[in-house]
Amino acid sequence: MKILKNIAIPLFIFIAAEILFLTLFWEQLELKSYNTLFSMRGEREISEDVVMVVVDDGTFSMLDVPWPFPREYHARIIENLNLAGAKQIIFDILMTESMNDYGDSLLAATAEKYGNVIFAGKVDREENAYATMERIIKPIADIRKRKLHWAITNTPSDSDSFVRQYSLYQKSGEDVYYTLGTLCLGLLNKNYQYYLTQPDKLFDNTPTTFIIKGTEDTFDNGIIVPKVSANTAYINYYGPAGTFTSYSYSDVLDDSSFAMPNPDYDLDAFDELPVNAFRDKIVLIGSTVEELHDYFNTPFLTTKQVMPGVEIHANFIEMCLNGDFLKKLSWLFLLILHLAFAFGFYYMFIVLKPNVTFAITIGLMIFIWLTVFLLFSYQNLVLPVLQFPLLVLGTWMITLIRHYIKTSAERKFIRNAFQQYMAPELVNELLKNPKSLSYGGKLQEATVLFSDIRSFTTFTESHEPQETVAQLREYLTAMVDVILKHNGTLDKFVGDEIMALFGVPIQVENHALSACKVALEMRRVLNAMHDNWRSQGKDIFEIGIGVNSGPMTIGNLGSEQIFDYTAIGDNVNLGARLEAINKEYDTVNKIIISEYTYALVKDDVIAEFLDEVKVKGKNFAVKIYQLQGLKQE
Repeated sequence: MKILKNIAIPLFIFIAAEILFLTLFWEQLELKSYNTLFSMRGEREISEDVVMVVVDDGTFSMLDVPWPFPREYHARIIENLNLAGAKQIIFDILMTESMNDYGDSLLAATAEKYGNVIFAGKVDREENAYATMERIIKPIADIRKRKLHWAITNTPSDSDSFVRQYSLYQKSGEDVYYTLGTLCLGLLNKNYQYYLTQPDKLFDNTPTTFIIKGTEDTFDNGIIVPKVSANTAYINYYGPAGTFTSYSYSDVLDDSSFAMPNPDYDLDAFDELPVNAFRDKIVLIGSTVEELHDYFNTPFLTTKQVMPGVEIHANFIEMCLNGDFLKKLSWLFLLILHLAFAFGFYYMFIVLKPNVTFAITIGLMIFIWLTVFLLFSYQNLVLPVLQFPLLVLGTWMITLIRHYIKTSAERKFIRNAFQQYMAPELVNELLKNPKSLSYGGKLQEATVLFSDIRSFTTFTESHEPQETVAQLREYLTAMVDVILKHNGTLDKFVGDEIMALFGVPIQVENHALSACKVALEMRRVLNAMHDNWRSQGKDIFEIGIGVNSGPMTIGNLGSEQIFDYTAIGDNVNLGARLEAINKEYDTVNKIIISEYTYALVKDDVIAEFLDEVKVKGKNFAVKIYQLQGLKQE
């Protein structure tokens, strides 16, 4: 049963945690914590191979024309960028509707002339209660007729509206449409092809990879992108908005041969740009003005403003060129780690003290968080930020509850087992240190007291049972009160015999003296009872008391079914024999103590040497004393 419990509890922790991890609430918590990894790591150095030309607020001020800009402007931008040596030009600006035949034709012809331009389209989805309607919004007809390159701009967001992943492609029916970043990288690899690969081993870091292949028969110059879903990869952001170098659209447009709409702004700004501003670089063209609504939340939102869509594409392309891919462990490997955490920490926590496990839990949570952060920062490995600390914390809390329930049960058991046999103060001390109860028994110094009624069988035969029981109950109650008063432990009743222990299970100062005080007070209380019984016309009975001290085997010496805290051994037997030989000596108080007890109390009691006797069970004689009183009373 215990084995099953120790399997069931950590298994429950594991299953409960996995169910929690699947909830939207937990997903959003994990996503928010993922943002902190970027904020803590900070910005990373970029290669300057990717730059942006942005339609910013200054562009609108300089051009003073409405949006969308004339296609002739875009054609001149293509001309100027190619004159400046741009390797590739990517428009993150939709041009899906014709403006005028001349401008549309000029744009397409200019792009065809250089062959290094990618235009933008998108997949538009509309959902209603019955179905999801999907349509592909393509660039203008002039671009499509000339079979120019175009790709979609769709950027997926997580459930909290943050962009952490990049769409590699999207399917619409049987057709596959690649995104700007994917097509850009493919065109850089001449004769490119795209491949999906499946994992070939259990603990593959990437459940699926997307390969942009350089040639048909080799992966040389190819780019292998680790995927995190069917068609997305993590974006390893290099910084917040504004990390990539950008130039104003109007500055690139304003060359010496272009007449700005406002003569006051005709500054020939393009001619003043750095010589190598665009040489051999990938140039993305997009908007950064708020009115065009091309802004997104990214993990760096906590440090700066939202990021324009064009810079998200820039981050992805830069990441692929540098090979700075973020990877994650397979879900199966994570599942195995979660299971190992639940079982491992559960078994560790149940054997340690709660105050120790608290410190370990705090330390582990800090260590795990640091490990996750360092693996992210230096190995680009994405691990769940909160899952492992939660498993540790949850396991600790469950073991704490288990410990509380177990301790409460032990305390209840101890209280029920001892409150009728020990003074309340001793029971409370025992509850503070339940380990003082030795299950199975251990050798311990203690004092035992036996008290027995003389000729009680004859007494019972000459009295009615009800009278006998009432008188016995009165006697035993008074004797137990005396024992408990002096921090003794009532071991048991054997008929009319009383057995009491002193110094166990809680150690008391001079247990032998406590036993002697009890013996003398039992005598005084019985004498008072004699006077009371005589006044009521009742018969009286006598008792004999024996006290012995020494090593005894003490503990739970009962069966598996019944708890029995008691003492056994030669010294216990000697105490019983001393009580019995009271009949052979005419003593004052009918109390006999052994030489072992006398050695411990001789400075505190008045005792007289009686004899040296060899009792049954002993191979040598024992000196015995009659206990007469206390030296200070």
